[in-house]
Amino acid sequence: MSTPVPAPLGALVEELLETPGPLPIVAAGDPVLRRPAMPYEGQLPGPLLARLLTAMREAMHAAPGVGLAAPQVGIPLRIAVVEDPAEVAEEVRDARGRVPQPFRVLVNPSYEPAGAARAAFFEGCLSVPGWQAVVARYARIRLRAEDEHGRRVDEECAGWPARIVQHETDHLDGMLYLDRAELRSLTSQQALVDRWAQPTPHTAARALGFSLPVDG
Repeated sequence: MSTPVPAPLGALVEELLETPGPLPIVAAGDPVLRRPAMPYEGQLPGPLLARLLTAMREAMHAAPGVGLAAPQVGIPLRIAVVEDPAEVAEEVRDARGRVPQPFRVLVNPSYEPAGAARAAFFEGCLSVPGWQAVVARYARIRLRAEDEHGRRVDEECAGWPARIVQHETDHLDGMLYLDRAELRSLTSQQALVDRWAQPTPHTAARALGFSLPVDG
């Protein structure tokens, strides 16, 4: 039996955008989340790309989340959207370097560390609902990408914005945050609220028996 030929990307996006309501988010276990996404090279006409980005932003808000990669809605392209109002307590903002991020589109993003320091915090994913785990990520990175208009992005990010970029770029490389997580820290969302809502995961590390990076 021959293997079915995938629908052209344009047709796939058109079909997806016919879905009523917010776009459904693909859950872990779907192969699209485990395959490196294709570089975006203008495969979609401008108006269709704009519609997809609007729909991704609406899905991100509805979830709610602070980032969403195209594979998470079933589209295997290196595109992500991010936006973070950072409506958190001051002590959380200070500990995590979490500052408001306006809506932006990252096309073909990549990153490299800007220094060896790492920071470890609980992290979740819209494709793994109901769970969080501690992930050590680079505290500061250099981001390279384009925006939706093809304009070059080359900047340094730190704190929570750097974490979001790393998380979403990992999605585009076929990775989930659990691939980088300290699995002894894995906790349900309810347990996180009840037990581990502190600004840093140091209390959880002592109680659950996992290590944090010395610079975390």
